[in-house]
Amino acid sequence: MIKLNPRTLLALLHDLVAAAFAWGAAYLLRFNFELPLDFEAEMLRTMAWVVPLQGAVFWASGLYRGLWRYASVADLRRIFLAVFAGAMLIPVVLWMFRISAVAPRSVLVIDPVLLLLIMGGSRFIYRLWREQGLYRNIKLGGEPVLVLGADDAAVNLSRELARSDAWRIVGFLDDDADKHGRLLNGIKVLGALDELPQWATQMGVTQAIVAMPSGSHQARRRAIKLCNQADLKVLTVPSFDDLLDGRVAISQLRAVELDDLLGRDPVQLDDAGLHGLISGKAVLVTGAGGSIGSELCRQIARFDPGVLMLFEQNEFALYTIEQELRMTRLDLPCEFLIGDVRDRARLDEVMGKHRPAVVFHAAAYKHVPLMEQRNAWQAVRNNVLGTCCVAYAAQRSGVERFVLISTDKAVNPTNVMGASKRLAEMVCQGLQQAEGTRFVMVRFGNVLGSTGSVIPKFREQIAQGGPVTVTHPEITRYFMSIPEAAQLVLQAGLMGSGGEIFVLDMGEPVKIADLARDMIRLSGFSEDDIRIEFTGLRPGEKLYEELLSDNEHTLPTPHPKLRIARAQGVNVDWLQELLSFVSAHIVLDDAEAKRTLAQWVPEYVPDMTA
Repeated sequence: MIKLNPRTLLALLHDLVAAAFAWGAAYLLRFNFELPLDFEAEMLRTMAWVVPLQGAVFWASGLYRGLWRYASVADLRRIFLAVFAGAMLIPVVLWMFRISAVAPRSVLVIDPVLLLLIMGGSRFIYRLWREQGLYRNIKLGGEPVLVLGADDAAVNLSRELARSDAWRIVGFLDDDADKHGRLLNGIKVLGALDELPQWATQMGVTQAIVAMPSGSHQARRRAIKLCNQADLKVLTVPSFDDLLDGRVAISQLRAVELDDLLGRDPVQLDDAGLHGLISGKAVLVTGAGGSIGSELCRQIARFDPGVLMLFEQNEFALYTIEQELRMTRLDLPCEFLIGDVRDRARLDEVMGKHRPAVVFHAAAYKHVPLMEQRNAWQAVRNNVLGTCCVAYAAQRSGVERFVLISTDKAVNPTNVMGASKRLAEMVCQGLQQAEGTRFVMVRFGNVLGSTGSVIPKFREQIAQGGPVTVTHPEITRYFMSIPEAAQLVLQAGLMGSGGEIFVLDMGEPVKIADLARDMIRLSGFSEDDIRIEFTGLRPGEKLYEELLSDNEHTLPTPHPKLRIARAQGVNVDWLQELLSFVSAHIVLDDAEAKRTLAQWVPEYVPDMTA
């Protein structure tokens, strides 16, 4: 139902006047502007029928549901159909009601053409006027800005910003040479992205907008860095996913965030396969309150498990994810379970009740410096014995797949955390048999914003006014987002046939010092405002992380972001001896724990000075 208001009535009145004018003009054109008196009378007599008829057709066609300022091709299509329908009905109505006047056939052809031009043209002229398009090239108000990108998103952005007094787009930059020199929505494509500094100087621009929502993360990251190098303030349009979902509009500009610099292309998941793996089945996640564990729970929830079992030692962490899931997924059957992964009886009770089909083992001690001093033996107990207990319980309860969350620090480890995780990998390799539970291990590096990572620490230091502390000018790390890591863990769990170590594609390593500089700049400061202080490598810390050890190589998989590491296997006798050792009720000091770890993990080179 079309709402009656002054604007709608004014639009209808306009179209009725247009219909009358077009009908009269058609007669004039038919007789070369020398209209005989007889035909003038016929024109007026038929107009009394034609105009109301066309008005009724326009109303029935829904022409007044939209706003003229947003007139589009879709509106022009509706106008065309309405005018065509009216043209078809005119001779029928004149014949049915036996109107004595006869309209010339040429008038019946000329009238709809004129009416289409008047109705469509007036709407688009009004839109141009509202968008300041009639005088855009001489628009002097607003902040001058360059737009990086010249695709549909950039053109749509230029249309929306044309209605704003805050911005004045002075040009586009795009690497597609075919677009250079062309006009998009009346604005020139000036040149390539690399020419940004010279165009910014020439145009007097201090701000730039990155409008490349469908481009790769690498392309957007390059554009942002070019803006930073040109000392321009930079904004960006929303992500392509947000635009598709309708959550935001293209003109809702935002400041560049860290994810724009470190983010990566979306993961393509085998949704059908994961539904087969998870839907309707019991799934257990250990360490479910941690950064990776909680995100795994969110991702698993998308595939409608029969019951999701969240196993966590930290009461507050479990409470937090419980509150979130109860708010977002009321329909999801969940079990929130407090427990220690070294508690065999608790694990047997939990798994015996629900018989999970899949177990994701994310519980671990992960903080490298903390595990080096005064806590080395606890790291071994939690990361190795905990894995043993969960893995054996999974075998006893008939779990189909067991997925261990490992780390790139397990490769040629120099710290207790990495060596203990490598030992956990070896436990799963040793437990793999021809039949029964399939054990799959997944290695990846740092995740953005995870508990204990440098990014929350840097944010806090910047908020306090600095300094931002970095251990070494050359230290590098691999980064990925928490959702991407969790999605790839799910994908690896689906693909694994048993005994493999999956290595995630971590992209290019990032210098932590550069990361600190980016975060300072994104916070609106310079290094003169907040300085970077180098504190020296911490105990057990490497300059560079590796994804493969010296005696490993990888094999490709059908997924572009997953490869399989061919690591050295272990035998059952070795595994039983290890289990006896880590189960012993003893406490080793740091030095003894490290020496013992080195015996079990030959590639581990401990730092005995810590």
